[in-house]
Amino acid sequence: MYDTYLFAQHNKLTPKTLEQAQAQLTKHILQKPQQGKFRTGDMFVVTKNGKIEYVAAVPDKVKTEMKKLYADMETLLATDLSFEEIFFFASLLHLVFVKIHPFEDGNGRTSRLLEKWFLAQKLGNNAWFVQSERNYYNQHQTYYGNIRRLGPEYDELKYSEALLFLQMLPNAINYKG
Repeated sequence: MYDTYLFAQHNKLTPKTLEQAQAQLTKHILQKPQQGKFRTGDMFVVTKNGKIEYVAAVPDKVKTEMKKLYADMETLLATDLSFEEIFFFASLLHLVFVKIHPFEDGNGRTSRLLEKWFLAQKLGNNAWFVQSERNYYNQHQTYYGNIRRLGPEYDELKYSEALLFLQMLPNAINYKG
């Protein structure tokens, strides 16, 4: 993971570099042909007891949904945003990415990297020191609970329920855990 964050610190955030970073993040998890490539099969997030908790975007929609997310990301990177807007959109990119769940594995790691990378592109290198990952890790039940609030099916997500999730990143600025 350390090497991937170094890669991100030395490269601009683009669709290609994000996919390269995902390949690095999953080099010990996925087979080479799956690294940095969108999934082609159905994706379910399952609880420890085998219950389906979330049904991600169907494979036919992954490329289209990611194309929209990448277009939004590129627009946001090229737009002057206030400090508050930067945190809002970094969190929203993270949430939308993790809900699409475009890869076979490593979606959570990649979405958290995307969030931090976006912050750093907009705010400068000091953004890499924001303790968001530690905050999410130490509050993992709250983190996943806030993600679940949007609903269990990709096509029926209620982004009106995203506020608690979107507040977690700005709260990481004051995180002392």
